[in-house]
Amino acid sequence: MDRQYKLSNVTKDYLSIFYYILDEMIKGMTGAELTDSISHNFIVQMIPHHKAAIEMSENILKYTTNIPLQNIATQIISEQTKSIENMEKILCSCSCLNNSPRDLSMYQRRMNQIMKTMFCEMENAPDTNNINADFIREMIPHHRGAIEMSKNALQYDICNELKPIIYAIIVSQQRGIAQMQQLLRCMGN
Repeated sequence: MDRQYKLSNVTKDYLSIFYYILDEMIKGMTGAELTDSISHNFIVQMIPHHKAAIEMSENILKYTTNIPLQNIATQIISEQTKSIENMEKILCSCSCLNNSPRDLSMYQRRMNQIMKTMFCEMENAPDTNNINADFIREMIPHHRGAIEMSKNALQYDICNELKPIIYAIIVSQQRGIAQMQQLLRCMGN
């Protein structure tokens, strides 16, 4: 965190919570109990990813007065809560579909690369006194990570119940990135 100027107390409070949530997400995703099922592994790593987005959105809602950003954060909370509920409903049945050791290895290798990039980009997002822009710069790589993780899973044999959830993740995260990029431009960043 290269700070060229003093951060306000509000910014420090916001960032303190953000980094705590990020650390918990990293622990949840890297510490998930993996099995011989790509479907299972995707779900148990995506749930902490989604939970972090919900918590990060709740965090920005405590501080922002920017109505378009409030709408984006509220949308993230709603969509990702529903996605978690859907994944939890199918976890048991989807965990029964096992994959070959080769597919598991290739899937997880790519998953680890995606997570490493996402964690790094989120940790290194600029910390400024414009927490609205900070949130967007933190959340865009988070959404990109979900898209890449979803596309990775779709390359393998996964349970049929998981596929519509994954497609919904891709669509909602792509839309969210476009909305956030547009808002960032409107903010002059």
